Amino acid sequence: MSTIHRISTAALRLLPAETAHGIALRALEAGLGPRGRRDEHSALAQNLFGVRFANPVAISAGFDKNAVAVTGAQSLGTGFIEVGGVTPRPQPGNPRPRLFRLADDRAAINRMGFNNDGADAVHARIADLRASGRLACPLGVNLAANSDSADPAADFEHLVRTFAPVADFLTIDVSCPNSANGQVFLDPGALAGLMDRLLRTLADTGATPAMIAKLAPDSTDERLRELLAVLEEAGIDAITVCNTTTARPESLRSANAGERGGLSGAPIFEMANEMLRTVYGETGGRIPLIGVGGIMSGEDAWTKIRAGASLVQLYTGLVYAGPGLIAEIRHTLAGRLAKEGFAGIADAVGSEHRS
Repeated sequence: MSTIHRISTAALRLLPAETAHGIALRALEAGLGPRGRRDEHSALAQNLFGVRFANPVAISAGFDKNAVAVTGAQSLGTGFIEVGGVTPRPQPGNPRPRLFRLADDRAAINRMGFNNDGADAVHARIADLRASGRLACPLGVNLAANSDSADPAADFEHLVRTFAPVADFLTIDVSCPNSANGQVFLDPGALAGLMDRLLRTLADTGATPAMIAKLAPDSTDERLRELLAVLEEAGIDAITVCNTTTARPESLRSANAGERGGLSGAPIFEMANEMLRTVYGETGGRIPLIGVGGIMSGEDAWTKIRAGASLVQLYTGLVYAGPGLIAEIRHTLAGRLAKEGFAGIADAVGSEHRS
């Protein structure tokens, strides 16, 4: 990463967290981020659920909720893009302040509450990107119910109908701790009913985006196994592991550690990895996994690949390491593959389970 981008990253950390986030989005939208080649390492390419990924690295949902900085994000060399979470109707989210840095812990806490412009506005931006040929990598949309919805399942159905024709994958976010309807489907019976409705809705659209479910790290092992059984029975294409946590490790030192919301960043790395290993073991590697949670370096991403992730996403790591972290991860993964004798990234996925 260039000196100017290092300085910019440090300067943004002097501003309130949500203000800095908004500036970073506008900078990416204006094309001011570092440039990277997503296809510079051919060994990082793979095909998953009918989609070609030039590399396994992306910024996670929550960073660009409204699809306003897609071209800027993909210019960093990301292997794919996920925007959202998007709700059917626009909503302001929770009152500010709602995003907090925990600098001493290299972490963040958010209780944003799915603030976004709504499905119509986001759909229009994605459709324009596709029509103009400016979309250079796979794009997914993270779907969420409105906080005041009386029928969250109907919200998801509406979102599937809206975005299926323009997305490469749809992420069903049933694990957000910061919204009234964010976790109502973390009951196996409720999740089974939702998946049945959504798969029928998807079939009616005639479109074929992959369906991905995003799970929370705060479930018991028994409940997690039940949810995984439901998702596998439904034929889910991939699972994202995992969302932010409401847990507060005793190791936290920052003054903001007591804020309400979902914790992300370095302190949840091991927790997320253990969940990733459990999910990989329970599914036997049959379902591609997207590893999220605490990635602060290329070596962290490599750990998730070996634990079972086919793809990785990060967000909080960018706050502390800057946008050059995307390139660092790509280079580290390529180097690790060569050093350890793997022909491609797919061969390394879950390799710790075979050691």
